[in-house]
Amino acid sequence: MVQKKKIKTTIVSQKQIAEQVYDLWLETRLAKDAHPGQFVAVYPNHESTLLPRPISICEVSEDKRRLRLVYRVAGKGTAEFASYGAEDSLEILGVLGNGFPIDKAKGKRVFLMGGGIGIPPMLELAKRLDCMKQILLGYRDKDLFLQEDLARYGDVYVATEDGSVGTKGNVMDIIKAHGLAADVIMACGPMPMLRAIKKYAGENKIEAYISLEERMACGVGACLGCVCRTTKVDAHSHVHNARICTDGPVFEAGEVDI
Repeated sequence: MVQKKKIKTTIVSQKQIAEQVYDLWLETRLAKDAHPGQFVAVYPNHESTLLPRPISICEVSEDKRRLRLVYRVAGKGTAEFASYGAEDSLEILGVLGNGFPIDKAKGKRVFLMGGGIGIPPMLELAKRLDCMKQILLGYRDKDLFLQEDLARYGDVYVATEDGSVGTKGNVMDIIKAHGLAADVIMACGPMPMLRAIKKYAGENKIEAYISLEERMACGVGACLGCVCRTTKVDAHSHVHNARICTDGPVFEAGEVDI
């Protein structure tokens, strides 16, 4: 197991790529240990915001010296991050969590399904999978952040809530509209989307791995503030719970009660 480290990083670049969505590259030695589906905890510099913000890893540079984080501004902490530029520094703790099981996709047809700010983790996953990839992306509107990046690694299908681009609706509507099929699903997005994916996977006997989003405090499993209900007894707490930050954020869909 790779030891978690809190280290100072340098911002290489940052730009806004959609409404309230920012694209941040950090220079950090943690990049060499990053796996698709994992995340880092980013610490605000301002003293009024003490807790770190969990942000999923979007991409790792080819030389494994930089991490790309794509995040949405949702409060004081992320608003602070958005104010920084090249050469500024941030402290991060990482790498955290368990990512997607890449070996489960070998030689199979795979749906990579991302909704909203659950889209960024799909990029590094798409890069590392060597299989038939169908990438299903759900957006609010025509602000299709990361679509072009993902299109380099598989067939991309888009749904928008307002119907401005692609299929009107969500990622599940894409499957119906295009008559798609897969052997394995790997997904990240809002809870209603993940519930629908779990139901679909169960009805069609498809392996599914879903990344859960949750508010976190410590990020390392000590505070038990980010638990989800599971179908099995957790070895740590001896109840039907799992810690999203350490046992997840990626779970086999049948393991969690969502």
